[in-house]
Amino acid sequence: MEILEQNCDVLIAGTGVAGLCCALNLPRDAKVLMLSKAAADESDSFLAQGGICMLRGAEDYDGYFEDTMRAGHYENNEAAVRQMILSSPAMIAELVADGVQFARDEEGNFRFTREGGHSRPRILFHDDITGKEITRKLLALARTRENIVIREYTELVDIVCRDNECFGGVVRDVKTGELGTVYAKFTLLATGGVGGLYEHSTNYRHLTGDALAIALKNGIEVEHLDYVQIHPTTFYSEKHGRRFLISESVRGEGAVLLDKNGNRFCNELLPRDIVTGEIRAQMKKDGTKYVWLDMRPVGEKTILEHFPTIRRRCLHEGYDVLKQPIPVVPAQHYFMGGVKVDLDANTSMKRLYAAGETACNGVHGKNRLASNSLLESLIWAKRAAVQMTKKLADVSLKMPQTDLSAYADYTGMKKKYAKMIREEAEREECCD
Repeated sequence: MEILEQNCDVLIAGTGVAGLCCALNLPRDAKVLMLSKAAADESDSFLAQGGICMLRGAEDYDGYFEDTMRAGHYENNEAAVRQMILSSPAMIAELVADGVQFARDEEGNFRFTREGGHSRPRILFHDDITGKEITRKLLALARTRENIVIREYTELVDIVCRDNECFGGVVRDVKTGELGTVYAKFTLLATGGVGGLYEHSTNYRHLTGDALAIALKNGIEVEHLDYVQIHPTTFYSEKHGRRFLISESVRGEGAVLLDKNGNRFCNELLPRDIVTGEIRAQMKKDGTKYVWLDMRPVGEKTILEHFPTIRRRCLHEGYDVLKQPIPVVPAQHYFMGGVKVDLDANTSMKRLYAAGETACNGVHGKNRLASNSLLESLIWAKRAAVQMTKKLADVSLKMPQTDLSAYADYTGMKKKYAKMIREEAEREECCD
């Protein structure tokens, strides 16, 4: 339990792109402790297939801004959208400097693809494993930093706070059940979304909205907990567990949706919530549990070069996308609500930040535009790191006494946390 009792400058709950980007942008002499509830590479950031958006030039700004706003039903925070778009070229340059490789043409220029809701191609990609490419490079880099300690199979079960100020967290060793306290000058919540509360989800099962429950328990402001995005196309299966996502890019490259009779029934490039509605309506009309997605119009060359992972997975399930359509069904995918933060990732509690799917900064509005999530997560995580860096020297470590016996009933606590999220979001019928 030595690490669980360790004090640090910055405590980061989560090892996805948000947590990693924050850690890597902190000073090399800052003592950083990162927690991962499972293995460090089992974050939803690793699962992102489609890509990451980038502003292609001044002429693209108005279109990118409007696409994001329209997808979000104009409930987006305009200042946050502006910040994300204008910060994108610098963030992409930082990723490339960190060793991330994006697809390029024969002249070495970026190749861009298009997804639903986008008026033009502006999405960078690495095959169909863009999230994995970005996250594994950042994780590998973090592991080379002597000031960053990554503790796997260790979860944040609460924060230590007094008078609306955070001083670290209560943590638990997942394998032994042992509890400990980590005191920190600053804490970042980056524990991902809520997919583990759903029967059908593209998320890892251990992502159960922990940071949201902790925020609710401690009176930290949250926002739009009922804004849950359903991805239109996941591979239909009768098996229990995480659903395999069929990337938005597939439809962006020309794949079409078909009803039970093989007829096309919608515009596949509309925003995700609209396509999801069309699919559900067609399933009800046909009396089926799924519809068909035909990737053959994409072309064999593009499928083999751009979507090798999807093809392999479908082959494993008994379908060759080069020869036949595959069954797809909508499933819970992304969470637009979360712990409320400002443009610098500050929560309503002092010394506490949030970024990634855990946070709600208003960029996505009511529905996320495809491939904005990795970008948004990275930008707010970096801004959190910048703010922490400015204050580190002027902030002292405080260690208020914490009664760990209050967390002894782990099962009861987790049930209470799940209930809190369900009641707040008023979507119990959607959860397990």
